[in-house]
Amino acid sequence: MIQTILDLPVEKQIFYSVLGFSWTVYLWEAYLAYRQRRIYRSTTHVPQELGKIMDTETFEKSRLYQLDKSNFSFWSGLYSETEGTLILLLGGIPCLWGVAGSVTTRFGFGPEYEISQSLVFLTLATLFSAFTGLPWSIYNTFVIEEKHGFNQQTLGFFLKDAVKKFVVTQCILLPVTSLLLYIIKIGGDYFFIYAWLFTLGVSLVLVTIYADYIAPLFDKFTPLPEGELKTEIETMAKSISFPLTKVYVVEGSKRSSHSNAYFYGFFKNKRIVLFDTLLEDYSPLNKTGEPQPEQAEADNTASEATAKPKNKKQGCNNPEILAVLGHELGHWKLGHTVKNIVISQMNSFLCFFLFAVLIGRKELFLAFGFHDSQPTLIGLMIIFQFIFSPYNELLSFCLTVLSRRFEFQADAFARGMGKASELYSALIKLNKDNLGFPVADWLFSMWHYSHPPLLERLRALGNVKQD
Repeated sequence: MIQTILDLPVEKQIFYSVLGFSWTVYLWEAYLAYRQRRIYRSTTHVPQELGKIMDTETFEKSRLYQLDKSNFSFWSGLYSETEGTLILLLGGIPCLWGVAGSVTTRFGFGPEYEISQSLVFLTLATLFSAFTGLPWSIYNTFVIEEKHGFNQQTLGFFLKDAVKKFVVTQCILLPVTSLLLYIIKIGGDYFFIYAWLFTLGVSLVLVTIYADYIAPLFDKFTPLPEGELKTEIETMAKSISFPLTKVYVVEGSKRSSHSNAYFYGFFKNKRIVLFDTLLEDYSPLNKTGEPQPEQAEADNTASEATAKPKNKKQGCNNPEILAVLGHELGHWKLGHTVKNIVISQMNSFLCFFLFAVLIGRKELFLAFGFHDSQPTLIGLMIIFQFIFSPYNELLSFCLTVLSRRFEFQADAFARGMGKASELYSALIKLNKDNLGFPVADWLFSMWHYSHPPLLERLRALGNVKQD
């Protein structure tokens, strides 16, 4: 078998190696998921170690939720892998490139207008991806999330949101791609340096403007009202020299009852964002009776996305919110954000450098059905998505291990601020609210979990007394 493959032309060896590695990764992931599903099915009673922090009803809910998600992931993953394989075997990529060429020719642009053809190809590819992924997304939202009490959307709101996301994505993706391709075309021998600098600049701009200009297109952001919580957040930020400028509450409850918190911004302009579902005193999911109407300008949106309180969520009280933010600020104080940016950009530079080395290899294009042309966009896709896939898998695992280490360090930072007890109870509440299953297969956890399992984090925080 191996000798037969080695006797094939180089382009065929490349093609079958890419296909073989893709299925190897899929089967490995499927095996890990099988191990974890076995845990979900067999662990039907609360383990003794969890008896004091998790009741039987919540444990069973989380078990069934995670089991449903795992089963869904199996079928969607199998479909995705099969679809990708058929696209490669049937020559879907060169076929779509040809269709894009036909479209540009109709508008008077010949083969020499490669960037125009690339943008049409990209639009058609993302449209195909959006349409094939839509049924899976609908099922996940309106069957699984709905069944377990998390979904807060109507179908109309969901579809309008999907269209809006697609349009916004295209408005960013197409100009950025066209400029990147142009830079590669005119950059000479050192184009990879200019391409890397360009993508670095785009990344920094997007991180800076996302929460102020892009995220508000989808969710309502309001300043956290003056009061005890805001004052304590500002005091805590000042105590560690965190240059906080604003604190926002985002209306996450119109989509889902899952909760989150994050900060963003560069230099002296940091902002904190709290999901309303995280705040015990603000979450609509904790309010009884009919939901309050939105302001006049948002009445139409509110009627479609109004929260339907199926499961009353706890959220966190003020001391627990401060502990969660102590953890998040720990990431900043310990330099985790900067370290992640540095690692990301080193990887980006390395990839562009290797792309510069490989882009001239005609056999890479022949392997994927491009016999008469070597389009730059196709080269980017082949090299970054297919040729680099073993490296990407290894890097992803290493970053997962590093992320868990950072999470432990951020927990320790919050503990050093005297918030161990509050963080302990907050982690338990958030795990319950999000129906996280606290028992994990060791191999599945090692490969997938960017955050340590709940029990490991609680043990690291120590034996703090709970009320």
